[in-house]
Amino acid sequence: MPELPEVETMRRGIARIVGSRIGRMACPRSRLQSILIVPPVPEFRRRVVGKKIVGVGRAGKRVVVELDSADRIVFEPRMTGRVLLADPPDRLHLRVVFELEDGPAPRLIFWDVRGLGVVRLVTPDEFDRQLGAEKLGPDALEISLEALCERLGSSRRAIKAALLDQRALAGIGNLYASEILHRAKLHPLIPCNRLRLVDWTRLHRSIREVLEEAVRCQGSTLADGNYRDAQNRPGAYQERHLAYQRAGQPCLQCGRGRIVRIVQAQRSTFFCPRCQAPRQGRRPTSGARTTCSPATAPARPSCFPAWAGS
Repeated sequence: MPELPEVETMRRGIARIVGSRIGRMACPRSRLQSILIVPPVPEFRRRVVGKKIVGVGRAGKRVVVELDSADRIVFEPRMTGRVLLADPPDRLHLRVVFELEDGPAPRLIFWDVRGLGVVRLVTPDEFDRQLGAEKLGPDALEISLEALCERLGSSRRAIKAALLDQRALAGIGNLYASEILHRAKLHPLIPCNRLRLVDWTRLHRSIREVLEEAVRCQGSTLADGNYRDAQNRPGAYQERHLAYQRAGQPCLQCGRGRIVRIVQAQRSTFFCPRCQAPRQGRRPTSGARTTCSPATAPARPSCFPAWAGS
């Protein structure tokens, strides 16, 4: 937390600062350990003060503010960071403040309880090296079915673990992976290379549906209350969770099973063993290949072997 829906909500919440100019940068003194700010504050300040904001974007789970100098301010909220235009909940956890001029908002704030967030100022070349196509996969809201199967289809990893790989697919974290797989009725432990065409199609549709619905609901604010939007308001998608943190409760999708919790790669996974049960039909052989080329893919994507439609 936060994941793509929360960070996209932050991005949309601060989008109106485009056209503003940074008049001042401050890092309030605190008894807490400082967050990571790169480059050091004096150089950071020198490069941003006086610069105009020309765009607000997102790279996976990061908010990106573009300046007219071509530099970009990258906010990485990690566990508890918030990118705000509203007044912060307190000053103790106030990390960075950009005073703004010539725009609708007086300031842009980065606030972080646990201090794990990162604020970077990068050049275009640094951005490409750190967050370009070699480091970050296609955005989960934009990836096509063929790109999804090309990147994950040949993997022997469990599908839940594969969805969390930011190099393959950017933006999905632990919470939304559980919700997506539940809606797609896929067991979280099934290897990627055992999914059929119908499975990949259903998974791709579920990714879009869950993430788009979560963005419309302004993201998920869990019991810890850490996540808030740019106006410091909670999200509402937690009220629609069907799997995440519902262990022991009835499955609202099939009405027959109960949500269970397992641990995968030291993370909690929630699913229904009834509607997400592994299928009992055919399985691919261990040597099955699942590769495809989007540029030449036929109507039936070549990333699926011959048995996939059975």
